[in-house]
Amino acid sequence: MPDVTATPAAQPGNWVDPLRSYNFKLLINNVTEGHFTEVTGLGVQVERISYREAGNNAVVRAIPGRVTYASVTLRYGLTSSHELWDWLMTAVEGRVSRRNVSIVMLDSSGTSEVLRWNLINAWPQEWYGAPLDAMSRELAIETLVLAHEGLHRETGTAGA
Repeated sequence: MPDVTATPAAQPGNWVDPLRSYNFKLLINNVTEGHFTEVTGLGVQVERISYREAGNNAVVRAIPGRVTYASVTLRYGLTSSHELWDWLMTAVEGRVSRRNVSIVMLDSSGTSEVLRWNLINAWPQEWYGAPLDAMSRELAIETLVLAHEGLHRETGTAGA
């Protein structure tokens, strides 16, 4: 007999509500840092290597090659906290401090973890200050770009 308490999988006849892109938090070494407004650049690319077998010039084979991970861009509201700035300055001074960073997706209520992406050995690669405009009433948003060595995806407790 099938388990009716399990979360339904995405298949014909079962509605699975998509996650909302605004319900997320960011953890650096398992500590929530800053008030992040946007995370972009989550991605991985597997290089395609094409080759032809000897004697069979009509067929081009494709095999996977080098894997590269895109840099992740964080945008966050400027506050008096200097934790992210200090982390950036260690890289500027040549003492890179690699940290594990998690982007955590939350359910529609914003209370339970649904899934997370873990950036392995991340470090600050670029920083851009907030645009300043005396005629604007916008929030001051800074940008931090992280390089990392790997990306893992985990399903959280609410999605299990």
